Amino acid sequence: MTQRSAPNRPAFRLLALLLIIAFAGTGCARIGGWFKDDNADENQPVEALYDKGHQSMRNGNWSAAETTYKRLVAQYPYGPYTEQALIETAYAQYKAGKHEEAISSIDRFIRTYPTHRNTPYMYYLRGLTNSSRDAVFLQRVWRLDASRRDLATPMQAHNDFSIVADRYPNSRYAADARKRMGELRDMFARHELDTALYYLRRTAYVAAAERATYLLETYPQSIYQNDAVATLAAAYTGLGNETLATDAERVLQQNEPNHPYLSGDWPDYPSDWRKLNPFAGEKSALDND
Repeated sequence: MTQRSAPNRPAFRLLALLLIIAFAGTGCARIGGWFKDDNADENQPVEALYDKGHQSMRNGNWSAAETTYKRLVAQYPYGPYTEQALIETAYAQYKAGKHEEAISSIDRFIRTYPTHRNTPYMYYLRGLTNSSRDAVFLQRVWRLDASRRDLATPMQAHNDFSIVADRYPNSRYAADARKRMGELRDMFARHELDTALYYLRRTAYVAAAERATYLLETYPQSIYQNDAVATLAAAYTGLGNETLATDAERVLQQNEPNHPYLSGDWPDYPSDWRKLNPFAGEKSALDND
């Protein structure tokens, strides 16, 4: 039997020492690099910091832009660059989907600079942020109906856009704010109509009529106003009130003579079998597909 020769212990220790030194040197270099990166913006002129953040914004690097602007504000708490950096920070957070942080930054700016020339824009940006807070991944992928979700943040968005339209009617954001308010009102009207049709299907005719009436009174001129009138006609028919049902049908005939209710094809409730299909997605009686 051949015996193994014993390892050369001095050479082995020398090799191990060299490996340790090499690793330590690399580690120190990396650590040094980290500290260098963290301190790279220290004592930089405010113009240089702003330009760096602005370049990150142009590149769509919202996280880097937010970090740079926050460092700018920390080092230079006053001045026009700081004011603009606060605005850009809120926008970067909005684009990155950090809605809570964006709202916080916007509110901070409005409290600090209530008469600033860009305050209308900040209210407008808050409206955009609140409008998209509930647009989560699953809603986009599965096309879930926003009107059937919690409407608290869309209501807040409507209020934000209303501030822009009412307080700053001559600002460059007023026209788009009004347009978005109309879209949100249509969403709220659809929510009321969906609820009314839910009651109608369950023969809760009084509740259905009350919801349809509330829609017509609260959201006049919405794209669902004729559907609300059709719901009233169906509810009054179910209650046996022929006078009110005929009046509703007459109004519907005048406003939309081709409405499917008048030909007996509305509302088009989804089949009960659809509920058994987990991939079918949401569908209400208002969906045509």
